[in-house]
Amino acid sequence: MSEQTRRVVVTGIGAITALGKDMPTTWKNLLAGVSGAGPITRFDTSDFLVKFACEVKDFDIAEYEDIISPKEAKRIDRNIQLMIGAAAQAMRQAGLRIEDPEHANRAGALVGTGIGGLETLYEGHKTLFEKGPKRVSPFVATYMLPNMAAGYLSICFNLRGPNFTIISACASGTHTVGEAAEIIRRGDADVMLAGGVEAPITPFGLAAFHRTGALSTRNDDPQHASRPFDAQRDGFVFGEGAGALVLESLEHAKARGATILAEVVGYGLSDDAYHISAPAEGGEGAARAMAMALRKAGVGPEAVDYINAHGTSTPLNDKSETQAIKTVFGEHAYRIPISSTKSMVGHLLGAAGVVEAAVCVQTILDGIIHPTINYEYPDPECDLDYVPNQARKATVRYALSNSFGFGGHNASILLKAYEE
Repeated sequence: MSEQTRRVVVTGIGAITALGKDMPTTWKNLLAGVSGAGPITRFDTSDFLVKFACEVKDFDIAEYEDIISPKEAKRIDRNIQLMIGAAAQAMRQAGLRIEDPEHANRAGALVGTGIGGLETLYEGHKTLFEKGPKRVSPFVATYMLPNMAAGYLSICFNLRGPNFTIISACASGTHTVGEAAEIIRRGDADVMLAGGVEAPITPFGLAAFHRTGALSTRNDDPQHASRPFDAQRDGFVFGEGAGALVLESLEHAKARGATILAEVVGYGLSDDAYHISAPAEGGEGAARAMAMALRKAGVGPEAVDYINAHGTSTPLNDKSETQAIKTVFGEHAYRIPISSTKSMVGHLLGAAGVVEAAVCVQTILDGIIHPTINYEYPDPECDLDYVPNQARKATVRYALSNSFGFGGHNASILLKAYEE
């Protein structure tokens, strides 16, 4: 018996990634196995040991001038711009416009991010040291704040209900989808816009993450650098982007005649309590998060048809996630197709979980699983079915999405094909 009562459904999805400025383009390129990695173009990388990333190309916030004025759009941080764009896509697909005040009071927004307005912070700090305190922009104090993207969603879409930001490193996005669903489930809102965003590709961001030892250094071959579960993986590829899901109570969606794309049926979360960056031995914490998601959905391990893995392409993460999946699913683990979106869009940090949840929705709808690209050399410790290099047709009724972050944070979300 499921622990949950009020059903939560997905009625809109949006994404902006290195593979496309919208979800259809991103999805098309994911199925084709296209890598979004390439040399960084936004600043000079001559002095950097890592010179590539998964950049969003040709994005222009001016395309959303019906949502935000060009003057304001130009000055806000890139992470806010990306979030507004992905959210607008999801709201349009959902066919949702919130104008009535009472309706607005029952609609909210959550945003997951690992860092927030890093570009604004970096440029403001640079100005302080180069030109002095009087030249620092008055907008730095607001646009660098991690919660500002969520605040802008409330303004842009008239969402007056629950609104806050979740910061749990690379688990932020999945926590956001799960918590937004819980808000609806407990009756505090009828509609929640769940977003995730990251725009970390700045000189400071690149240098900081490289110094952790987590980034791939394949400068001579960026498109093959992200290789989750492959024996020759050497780190993740820095990425930027945004994702958004419109979540509604089933009653609300049906009352307005919305097209229902999928249902959120399970959410699990835990912490390793082990190490600030390394996963717990055997993926113990990750296993507890997955098991909780299944328990809350009231289904057994055999029900899961697909797993969108955290799959970062780091030696420790991919091994521990494989171990965690085996712990939860037993022999069924060897029958579950598993793929890593990060093999193509890079690691979007706080945005990853929302983009990957949107990918799970698309997988359920289209009956096709995107591949894990660059899988060439099997790792004996990663011996599951990672859908190597080519998309695969499959009937997917239940899809599980995993996210794990620095600090030991673990989150899993279970989505299901919608059925009356």
